[in-house]
Amino acid sequence: MRSDAMKKGLQRAPHRALFKAMGYTNDELARPIIGIANSRNELIPGHIHLGNIAEAVKAGVRMGGGTPMEFSTIGICDGIAMGHSGMKYSLASRELIADSIEVMASAYPFDGLVLIANCDKIIPGMLMSALRLNIPAIFISGGPMLSGCLQGKKIDLISVFEGVGKCSSGKLSKKELEEIEDYACPGAGSCAGMFTANSMNCLAEALGLALPGNGTIPAVSGRRIRLAKEAGLAIMNLIEKGIKPRDIATIEGFENTISCEMALGSSTNTVLHLPAIAKEAGLKLDLAVFDRISRKTPNLCRLSPAGGHHLEDLDMAGGVPAVLAELSKKRLIHKEVLTVTGKTVGENIKGKVILNQEVIRQLTNPYSEDGGIAILFGSLAPNGACVKKSGVDPKMMKHTGPARCFDSEEEAQEAILGGKIQKGDVVVIRYEGPKGGPGMREMLAPTSAIVGVGLDKDVALLTDGRFSGGTRGAAIGHISPEAVEGGPIAIIQETDIIEIDIPERRLQLKLTKKEIEKRLSRLTIKKKKINGYLARYASAVTSASKGAVYQD
Repeated sequence: MRSDAMKKGLQRAPHRALFKAMGYTNDELARPIIGIANSRNELIPGHIHLGNIAEAVKAGVRMGGGTPMEFSTIGICDGIAMGHSGMKYSLASRELIADSIEVMASAYPFDGLVLIANCDKIIPGMLMSALRLNIPAIFISGGPMLSGCLQGKKIDLISVFEGVGKCSSGKLSKKELEEIEDYACPGAGSCAGMFTANSMNCLAEALGLALPGNGTIPAVSGRRIRLAKEAGLAIMNLIEKGIKPRDIATIEGFENTISCEMALGSSTNTVLHLPAIAKEAGLKLDLAVFDRISRKTPNLCRLSPAGGHHLEDLDMAGGVPAVLAELSKKRLIHKEVLTVTGKTVGENIKGKVILNQEVIRQLTNPYSEDGGIAILFGSLAPNGACVKKSGVDPKMMKHTGPARCFDSEEEAQEAILGGKIQKGDVVVIRYEGPKGGPGMREMLAPTSAIVGVGLDKDVALLTDGRFSGGTRGAAIGHISPEAVEGGPIAIIQETDIIEIDIPERRLQLKLTKKEIEKRLSRLTIKKKKINGYLARYASAVTSASKGAVYQD
């Protein structure tokens, strides 16, 4: 066993003495040692209950004949970090989480790892560490939050963000906004729509590194606790069979995951995280792969914010297994890929069917013939950009309008709420990329403000930053190269004409090539004064088109 390096033999008597100081017995130390990486804290609603999940996982490990040893990681709630300087640290925390688990699993040579998280950057950070270490590992989430309900209508966190814009424009009173605030998030779990956390929880399942049901079983369900126990048992099976993460997360496994992503209409943040996870397995996922799969994969689901359904609805409709089974009918799924069940994807989805065709549509009746995320290229985004196509109003699939330029999220938010943005405008927010932000902040506040003031069918928003999975509207992010690296987004001037053509995957700055080159040659980059971790992060991070990973 890998853990023998720290516990077996005469020379490890001092090590065993230290374990015994914590109450471990000889019998416990003789068993496989399972590291339990738990990101539970009292700052994230999706993580507040992860102590219960960890206890269930540990029960499963013990039932399987192992000894669990728990340690913690950091975690940031993007919703609470949103709209202020705290959001600069969210994406940057992904690398810290991956590094911290690598450190713990190397200092303590565990025989296997169970990774427990539920939100945003914590999930990909954990999956990155699993592939980097490549020891038997399984991911288990805490499950999605139930949707809220107010006056008989389902609501969620995005209802609150959009309510701010409505309140600012006089469409909603402060008392009405407070009511939405009180009922939108009813309890523990990752926020109820197909936002980044739930997107990643579902995609971890599609990738095969989490058990079926991981992405959709509600946080408050007894099924969630049972699944956590099954994850504890499964890690023991993975150790016995010698199955490691890179045996599962192959290029075919990632293609399955992207197909599922397109069918679900996931968060655009997945376009950052999947390449970063793949890189740890020695695999390359560039934007061309996402574009190729998007063009041939139908969009089958429209969950909040793109539609009225939530994660509990997806769960009752058959969940991720039903989506994969439906896609497999069009040979969009590699069924031979191995998973943490010890079985293949094909074996896992055999007999799975859609139980509610309003929530998961059939291939014969998709929302669109192509995927929920589109990759755009053009003179404004030579290295690419992305948009959650499933959340864009049909009227805005093609749009040409004058640029309104802002060098920070705060400036744009003030202009939107101040009534300074008009129908037809294209709001440009720059110097918010991985290096320039630094940290690539999510722009949920300004996009929600645009929706709230009633301009989402008339105004587009472009940024070298990124968007929450809760964003809807013609919100195009990850524009690469970013402004601080001298990308064309940095040279846009007020009222320059921008052309957006999502069906044709184009994003153009309507200037001549000669004018673009002239402006770029005269460009003065605006750099921010930063220190501490953000300075180190900015010096090491790469472009959004490469997953915002650290340079090799």
